[in-house]
Amino acid sequence: MSADKILYVDDEPMALKYFERLVSPLAPVLTAPSVEAGKAILRERGGEIAVLVTDQRMPGAHGNELLRFTREFHPRIVRMLTTAYSELGEAIEAINSGEIYRYITKPWELASLHADLRNALELAELRSERDHLLQVKLLVQQQQLLGSRLASLAMLGAGFVQGDSSAAMHRYARAALAAGCSVPEVPWNQWDHAGLLQSEARRGMAVAQELARWQKEFEKECGTDRTPERAFALLAQAVGGLAQGPSVRVASAGPLTALLDAAPGQTPVPGATAWLAWLLWWNQPVEAVPAAGGSAGAWTLQVPASGAGEATVPADWLERAIEQLAET
Repeated sequence: MSADKILYVDDEPMALKYFERLVSPLAPVLTAPSVEAGKAILRERGGEIAVLVTDQRMPGAHGNELLRFTREFHPRIVRMLTTAYSELGEAIEAINSGEIYRYITKPWELASLHADLRNALELAELRSERDHLLQVKLLVQQQQLLGSRLASLAMLGAGFVQGDSSAAMHRYARAALAAGCSVPEVPWNQWDHAGLLQSEARRGMAVAQELARWQKEFEKECGTDRTPERAFALLAQAVGGLAQGPSVRVASAGPLTALLDAAPGQTPVPGATAWLAWLLWWNQPVEAVPAAGGSAGAWTLQVPASGAGEATVPADWLERAIEQLAET
Protein backbone atom coordinates (compact mmCIF):
# COMPACT_ATOMS: atom_id res chain seq x y z
CA MET A 1 0.00 0.00 0.00
CA SER A 2 1.45 3.36 -1.04
CA ALA A 3 1.56 6.29 1.36
CA ASP A 4 -0.95 8.88 0.14
CA LYS A 5 -2.69 10.23 3.24
CA ILE A 6 -2.29 13.42 5.27
CA LEU A 7 -2.52 13.19 9.05
CA TYR A 8 -3.64 16.36 10.81
CA VAL A 9 -3.34 16.68 14.61
CA ASP A 10 -5.07 19.47 16.53
CA ASP A 11 -6.94 19.66 19.84
CA GLU A 12 -9.62 21.98 18.39
CA PRO A 13 -12.54 19.96 16.91
CA MET A 14 -13.52 22.79 14.54
CA ALA A 15 -9.97 23.04 13.21
CA LEU A 16 -9.97 19.30 12.49
CA LYS A 17 -13.26 19.53 10.60
CA TYR A 18 -12.20 22.66 8.73
CA PHE A 19 -8.85 21.20 7.70
CA GLU A 20 -10.45 17.97 6.48
CA ARG A 21 -13.02 19.85 4.44
CA LEU A 22 -10.35 22.07 2.85
CA VAL A 23 -7.80 19.36 2.15
CA SER A 24 -9.81 16.21 1.37
CA PRO A 25 -10.14 17.15 -2.33
CA LEU A 26 -6.34 17.04 -2.47
CA ALA A 27 -5.68 13.78 -0.57
CA PRO A 28 -7.33 11.46 2.00
CA VAL A 29 -7.16 13.02 5.47
CA LEU A 30 -6.79 11.35 8.87
CA THR A 31 -7.29 13.44 12.02
CA ALA A 32 -6.29 13.13 15.67
CA PRO A 33 -7.20 15.37 18.62
CA SER A 34 -3.92 15.02 20.58
CA VAL A 35 -0.27 14.08 20.36
CA GLU A 36 -0.91 10.66 21.89
CA ALA A 37 -3.76 9.98 19.47
CA GLY A 38 -1.47 11.03 16.63
CA LYS A 39 1.22 8.62 17.80
CA ALA A 40 -1.35 5.82 17.97
CA ILE A 41 -2.37 6.43 14.35
CA LEU A 42 1.26 6.52 13.27
CA ARG A 43 1.96 3.21 15.00
CA GLU A 44 -1.06 1.57 13.38
CA ARG A 45 -1.14 3.22 9.95
CA GLY A 46 2.22 4.91 9.52
CA GLY A 47 2.83 3.15 6.21
CA GLU A 48 -0.23 4.90 4.70
CA ILE A 49 0.75 8.43 5.72
CA ALA A 50 2.73 10.67 3.40
CA VAL A 51 2.45 14.00 5.24
CA LEU A 52 1.97 14.93 8.89
CA VAL A 53 0.62 18.38 9.83
CA THR A 54 0.39 19.16 13.53
CA ASP A 55 -0.64 22.12 15.62
CA GLN A 56 1.92 23.26 18.18
CA ARG A 57 -0.03 24.31 21.28
CA MET A 58 -2.09 21.38 22.60
CA PRO A 59 -2.90 20.23 26.15
CA GLY A 60 -0.64 17.52 27.51
CA ALA A 61 2.07 17.64 24.87
CA HIS A 62 3.10 20.09 22.17
CA GLY A 63 3.34 19.35 18.48
CA ASN A 64 7.14 19.33 18.58
CA GLU A 65 7.02 16.09 20.56
CA LEU A 66 4.96 14.44 17.83
CA LEU A 67 7.35 15.78 15.19
CA ARG A 68 10.33 14.30 17.03
CA PHE A 69 8.52 10.97 17.39
CA THR A 70 7.73 10.90 13.68
CA ARG A 71 11.26 11.86 12.73
CA GLU A 72 12.63 8.95 14.78
CA PHE A 73 10.18 6.20 13.85
CA HIS A 74 8.76 7.33 10.49
CA PRO A 75 11.51 9.49 8.94
CA ARG A 76 10.14 9.24 5.37
CA ILE A 77 6.92 11.10 6.38
CA VAL A 78 7.08 14.79 5.42
CA ARG A 79 6.50 16.76 8.63
CA MET A 80 4.83 20.18 8.84
CA LEU A 81 3.86 22.46 11.70
CA THR A 82 0.93 24.86 11.75
CA THR A 83 1.09 27.76 14.18
CA ALA A 84 -0.32 31.17 14.92
CA TYR A 85 1.93 34.15 14.25
CA SER A 86 2.56 34.48 17.99
CA GLU A 87 4.18 31.01 18.00
CA LEU A 88 6.60 31.70 15.18
CA GLY A 89 9.64 31.19 17.43
CA GLU A 90 8.63 27.60 18.08
CA ALA A 91 8.23 26.98 14.35
CA ILE A 92 11.71 28.33 13.71
CA GLU A 93 13.08 26.06 16.44
CA ALA A 94 11.41 23.05 14.76
CA ILE A 95 12.92 24.01 11.40
CA ASN A 96 16.40 24.51 12.85
CA SER A 97 16.30 21.14 14.61
CA GLY A 98 15.37 19.41 11.37
CA GLU A 99 12.00 18.27 12.63
CA ILE A 100 9.85 19.82 9.90
CA TYR A 101 9.81 20.49 6.16
CA ARG A 102 8.05 23.83 6.62
CA TYR A 103 5.45 25.62 8.76
CA ILE A 104 2.00 26.94 7.89
CA THR A 105 0.68 29.98 9.75
CA LYS A 106 -2.85 30.19 11.05
CA PRO A 107 -5.35 31.25 9.90
CA TRP A 108 -4.93 29.30 6.66
CA GLU A 109 -5.31 30.75 3.21
CA LEU A 110 -6.73 28.04 0.94
CA ALA A 111 -4.55 28.53 -2.14
CA SER A 112 -1.38 28.73 -0.05
CA LEU A 113 -2.40 25.73 2.06
CA HIS A 114 -3.06 23.60 -1.03
CA ALA A 115 0.21 24.67 -2.63
CA ASP A 116 2.22 23.78 0.49
CA LEU A 117 0.52 20.41 0.89
CA ARG A 118 0.82 19.59 -2.81
CA ASN A 119 4.57 20.23 -2.59
CA ALA A 120 4.77 18.08 0.54
CA LEU A 121 2.94 15.21 -1.17
CA GLU A 122 5.29 15.44 -4.16
CA LEU A 123 8.27 15.38 -1.81
CA ALA A 124 6.84 12.33 -0.04
CA GLU A 125 6.45 10.56 -3.40
CA LEU A 126 10.02 11.39 -4.36
CA ARG A 127 11.27 10.07 -1.01
CA SER A 128 9.29 6.87 -1.54
CA GLU A 129 10.79 6.37 -5.01
CA ARG A 130 14.26 7.12 -3.68
CA ASP A 131 13.85 4.69 -0.79
CA HIS A 132 12.66 1.97 -3.17
CA LEU A 133 15.63 2.44 -5.51
CA LEU A 134 18.00 2.57 -2.55
CA GLN A 135 16.46 -0.60 -1.11
CA VAL A 136 17.00 -2.45 -4.40
CA LYS A 137 20.58 -1.21 -4.65
CA LEU A 138 21.41 -2.07 -1.06
CA LEU A 139 19.85 -5.51 -1.38
CA VAL A 140 22.27 -6.21 -4.24
CA GLN A 141 25.16 -4.95 -2.13
CA GLN A 142 24.07 -7.14 0.78
CA GLN A 143 24.04 -10.16 -1.52
CA GLN A 144 27.52 -9.25 -2.73
CA LEU A 145 28.78 -8.95 0.84
CA LEU A 146 28.62 -12.74 1.35
CA GLY A 147 30.68 -13.41 -1.76
CA SER A 148 33.15 -10.69 -0.87
CA ARG A 149 33.65 -12.18 2.59
CA LEU A 150 34.20 -15.68 1.21
CA ALA A 151 36.76 -14.37 -1.28
CA SER A 152 38.57 -12.53 1.55
CA LEU A 153 38.60 -15.67 3.69
CA ALA A 154 40.02 -17.65 0.77
CA MET A 155 42.90 -15.18 0.49
CA LEU A 156 43.49 -15.30 4.24
CA GLY A 157 43.37 -19.09 4.27
CA ALA A 158 46.16 -19.33 1.71
CA GLY A 159 48.58 -18.07 4.33
CA PHE A 160 47.84 -20.89 6.79
CA VAL A 161 48.25 -24.00 4.63
CA GLN A 162 51.46 -25.36 3.20
CA GLY A 163 50.67 -25.88 -0.44
CA ASP A 164 47.16 -25.45 -1.81
CA SER A 165 44.47 -24.24 0.59
CA SER A 166 41.66 -24.73 -1.92
CA ALA A 167 40.50 -28.05 -0.46
CA ALA A 168 40.13 -26.67 3.07
CA MET A 169 38.36 -23.54 1.86
CA HIS A 170 36.11 -25.61 -0.40
CA ARG A 171 35.07 -27.67 2.65
CA TYR A 172 34.35 -24.48 4.55
CA ALA A 173 32.20 -23.07 1.72
CA ARG A 174 30.29 -26.35 1.30
CA ALA A 175 29.52 -26.52 5.01
CA ALA A 176 28.36 -22.87 5.13
CA LEU A 177 26.07 -23.37 2.15
CA ALA A 178 24.69 -26.63 3.53
CA ALA A 179 24.03 -24.99 6.91
CA GLY A 180 21.96 -22.24 5.29
CA CYS A 181 24.25 -19.21 5.42
CA SER A 182 22.06 -16.11 5.33
CA VAL A 183 22.63 -12.64 3.93
CA PRO A 184 23.84 -10.31 6.70
CA GLU A 185 21.49 -7.42 7.31
CA VAL A 186 23.20 -4.08 6.83
CA PRO A 187 21.63 -1.12 8.70
CA TRP A 188 22.19 1.33 5.86
CA ASN A 189 21.02 4.26 7.95
CA GLN A 190 24.25 3.71 9.93
CA TRP A 191 26.67 2.73 7.14
CA ASP A 192 27.78 4.30 3.90
CA HIS A 193 29.86 2.42 1.33
CA ALA A 194 33.23 3.70 2.55
CA GLY A 195 32.36 2.99 6.16
CA LEU A 196 31.31 -0.54 5.31
CA LEU A 197 34.57 -1.19 3.43
CA GLN A 198 36.58 0.07 6.39
CA SER A 199 34.58 -2.10 8.78
CA GLU A 200 35.08 -5.18 6.60
CA ALA A 201 38.83 -4.49 6.36
CA ARG A 202 39.09 -4.28 10.15
CA ARG A 203 37.03 -7.44 10.45
CA GLY A 204 39.38 -9.21 8.04
CA MET A 205 42.41 -8.20 10.11
CA ALA A 206 40.74 -9.48 13.28
CA VAL A 207 39.93 -12.79 11.56
CA ALA A 208 43.56 -13.15 10.42
CA GLN A 209 44.80 -12.64 13.97
CA GLU A 210 42.34 -15.21 15.30
CA LEU A 211 43.30 -17.74 12.62
CA ALA A 212 46.95 -17.39 13.58
CA ARG A 213 46.14 -17.76 17.27
CA TRP A 214 44.09 -20.89 16.68
CA GLN A 215 46.81 -22.44 14.53
CA LYS A 216 49.27 -22.10 17.42
CA GLU A 217 46.69 -23.38 19.88
CA PHE A 218 45.93 -26.51 17.85
CA GLU A 219 49.63 -27.28 17.33
CA LYS A 220 50.33 -26.84 21.03
CA GLU A 221 47.40 -28.95 22.24
CA CYS A 222 47.77 -31.68 19.64
CA GLY A 223 51.49 -32.27 20.06
CA THR A 224 52.50 -35.51 18.39
CA ASP A 225 49.01 -37.04 18.61
CA ARG A 226 47.65 -36.36 15.10
CA THR A 227 44.87 -38.93 15.21
CA PRO A 228 41.37 -37.98 14.02
CA GLU A 229 40.02 -38.58 17.52
CA ARG A 230 42.44 -36.04 18.98
CA ALA A 231 41.85 -33.55 16.19
CA PHE A 232 38.08 -33.69 16.59
CA ALA A 233 38.40 -33.40 20.36
CA LEU A 234 40.26 -30.13 19.82
CA LEU A 235 37.55 -28.96 17.42
CA ALA A 236 34.85 -29.75 19.99
CA GLN A 237 36.63 -27.64 22.60
CA ALA A 238 37.09 -24.78 20.16
CA VAL A 239 33.50 -24.55 18.90
CA GLY A 240 31.73 -25.64 22.07
CA GLY A 241 30.54 -28.93 20.61
CA LEU A 242 30.39 -32.54 21.77
CA ALA A 243 33.15 -34.87 20.56
CA GLN A 244 32.02 -38.35 19.51
CA GLY A 245 35.12 -40.14 18.24
CA PRO A 246 36.16 -38.69 14.87
CA SER A 247 33.16 -36.33 14.81
CA VAL A 248 31.75 -33.31 16.61
CA ARG A 249 28.13 -32.42 17.24
CA VAL A 250 27.28 -28.69 17.43
CA ALA A 251 23.92 -27.38 18.61
CA SER A 252 23.47 -24.90 15.77
CA ALA A 253 24.88 -23.81 12.44
CA GLY A 254 26.42 -20.73 14.05
CA PRO A 255 30.06 -21.97 14.07
CA LEU A 256 29.74 -22.92 10.38
CA THR A 257 28.42 -19.60 9.09
CA ALA A 258 29.37 -16.87 11.58
CA LEU A 259 32.31 -15.54 9.56
CA LEU A 260 30.02 -14.96 6.58
CA ASP A 261 26.65 -13.87 7.93
CA ALA A 262 27.59 -11.81 10.99
CA ALA A 263 26.40 -8.21 11.02
CA PRO A 264 28.85 -5.55 9.78
CA GLY A 265 30.94 -4.05 12.52
CA GLN A 266 30.66 -7.15 14.68
CA THR A 267 34.08 -8.28 15.85
CA PRO A 268 34.43 -12.05 15.34
CA VAL A 269 34.48 -13.96 18.61
CA PRO A 270 37.03 -16.80 18.95
CA GLY A 271 34.43 -19.51 18.45
CA ALA A 272 33.34 -17.97 15.16
CA THR A 273 36.85 -18.32 13.72
CA ALA A 274 37.65 -21.74 15.20
CA TRP A 275 35.90 -23.88 12.56
CA LEU A 276 37.76 -22.31 9.63
CA ALA A 277 41.05 -22.29 11.55
CA TRP A 278 40.63 -25.99 12.33
CA LEU A 279 39.82 -26.87 8.72
CA LEU A 280 42.98 -25.10 7.57
CA TRP A 281 45.03 -26.79 10.28
CA TRP A 282 43.63 -30.31 9.86
CA ASN A 283 43.41 -30.03 6.06
CA GLN A 284 41.86 -33.46 5.57
CA PRO A 285 38.42 -34.57 4.32
CA VAL A 286 35.56 -33.44 6.58
CA GLU A 287 31.84 -33.11 5.96
CA ALA A 288 29.02 -31.28 7.72
CA VAL A 289 25.67 -33.09 7.90
CA PRO A 290 22.46 -32.45 9.85
CA ALA A 291 22.71 -34.23 13.19
CA ALA A 292 20.71 -37.42 13.62
CA GLY A 293 18.25 -37.77 16.47
CA GLY A 294 15.81 -35.01 15.64
CA SER A 295 17.69 -32.13 17.26
CA ALA A 296 16.50 -29.15 15.23
CA GLY A 297 19.39 -27.04 13.97
CA ALA A 298 22.15 -29.37 15.22
CA TRP A 299 24.99 -30.39 12.90
CA THR A 300 27.60 -33.14 12.89
CA LEU A 301 31.12 -32.50 11.62
CA GLN A 302 32.73 -35.79 10.71
CA VAL A 303 35.15 -37.75 8.59
CA PRO A 304 33.32 -38.81 5.42
CA ALA A 305 31.83 -42.28 5.52
CA SER A 306 34.23 -45.07 4.63
CA GLY A 307 34.57 -45.39 0.90
CA ALA A 308 32.73 -42.17 0.19
CA GLY A 309 35.93 -40.31 -0.56
CA GLU A 310 35.98 -36.64 -1.46
CA ALA A 311 35.41 -35.15 -4.88
CA THR A 312 38.22 -33.29 -6.54
CA VAL A 313 38.05 -29.57 -5.88
CA PRO A 314 36.91 -27.83 -9.08
CA ALA A 315 39.20 -25.10 -10.35
CA ASP A 316 36.26 -22.67 -10.29
CA TRP A 317 34.97 -23.71 -6.85
CA LEU A 318 35.16 -20.16 -5.47
CA GLU A 319 33.20 -18.70 -8.38
CA ARG A 320 30.53 -21.36 -7.98
CA ALA A 321 30.29 -20.82 -4.22
CA ILE A 322 29.97 -17.04 -4.65
CA GLU A 323 27.20 -17.56 -7.20
CA GLN A 324 25.37 -19.89 -4.80
CA LEU A 325 25.74 -17.38 -1.96
CA ALA A 326 24.26 -14.68 -4.19
CA GLU A 327 21.14 -16.82 -4.56
CA THR A 328 20.52 -17.24 -0.80
